[in-house]
Amino acid sequence: MTGPRRALVTNDDGIDAPGLRVLAGMARGLGLDVVVAAPAVQFSGSGASIVAGLEERDRIALEQRTLDGAPAFAVGAAPGLIALIAAYGAFGDPPDVVLSGINHGANVGRAILHSGTVGAALTAGINGGRGLAVSLDVGLAAEFGMEPPETEAHWATAAELAARVVPVLLDQQPGTVLNVNVPDREMAELGALRSAPLAEFGIVQTTLTEHTDKHVRISVTDLSDPSEPGTDADLLAGGHPVVTALRSVSETDSPALAALVDGAAPA
Repeated sequence: MTGPRRALVTNDDGIDAPGLRVLAGMARGLGLDVVVAAPAVQFSGSGASIVAGLEERDRIALEQRTLDGAPAFAVGAAPGLIALIAAYGAFGDPPDVVLSGINHGANVGRAILHSGTVGAALTAGINGGRGLAVSLDVGLAAEFGMEPPETEAHWATAAELAARVVPVLLDQQPGTVLNVNVPDREMAELGALRSAPLAEFGIVQTTLTEHTDKHVRISVTDLSDPSEPGTDADLLAGGHPVVTALRSVSETDSPALAALVDGAAPA
């Protein structure tokens, strides 16, 4: 990493989330030119959605702030849309990297498809930047507010891990996206940083608990079966911080498609 680089710091927990402040401080500590732009309200589970507030369909509300001396914006939009408009200069020069998090809860397995934290990083990757999603595994009960946390979350641990990853990420080609998950522990209690493939789903599952003519009700619970050995969810549960390189949306080969096209071709 050479010279000052520009970083957009965002999240899906909202502009007032503690993990956002810690992540922005980490980025400034690395010498990055930091601008913070995060949803004015929580947008968890929004994936890479480009949804804005319903009040204005052709405009996105911005509220200028400062966050520990850094320019900041509370934005009436999902984090994916924030990363998108940042790439077009909405918050100054387009960022070299989008740092998304630190999320209050793990983002592992293929269920990251639904994560607003990961969605912002992926959006950066397909718009000429690099993306890093950072999440802290606070546990299901704390993440969904079912039980109050017994202690303050270890945001500094996640920030220190992220600080190791960011310089490496900035040396990669634009389009590179990494997903980091960190156990909620003191740094000295962590296992070694590991790279890992995504688990088949994740560490939680959503189930349908009630269905009437007028509504459905869902609940989120821990998966009963253990994660596949060596996956991100498995290593995280074992006390290791994990990093996974993600590939964004791209085309792929399909035998069915080939057969369809060949069959439609004129004789």
